[in-house]
Amino acid sequence: MSRMNESGMGSTGGAEDMTNTGGGGQGGQSIKDSAGQVTQSLRDMGSQVRDQAGEKYNQLREQAADYYQQGRQRAEEWEQGLEQYVQEKPIQSLLIAAGVGMLLGILWKRS
Repeated sequence: MSRMNESGMGSTGGAEDMTNTGGGGQGGQSIKDSAGQVTQSLRDMGSQVRDQAGEKYNQLREQAADYYQQGRQRAEEWEQGLEQYVQEKPIQSLLIAAGVGMLLGILWKRS
């Protein structure tokens, strides 16, 4: 009797093997579908990251342009103020320029 049980189990196992083989094709399709979904998700995430990076780049570019413009305006204001000072006090401006020139000459001569 024990031999019959063993042979009976073997035949049942064989039937299960055939079912698993047939289901394996469906499992393979499921894996392909899952891989396709993962691929699409990665593409979507990549495009979102690219869009966000583009927006951040544009913001930084605009901010840099604003800073450049502010710096340029300040330099022009400083230049105008300096010109006005030189026109109001030419002798004092000349003496200051000569003093700065001498100081730089002494420093360069030492090094």
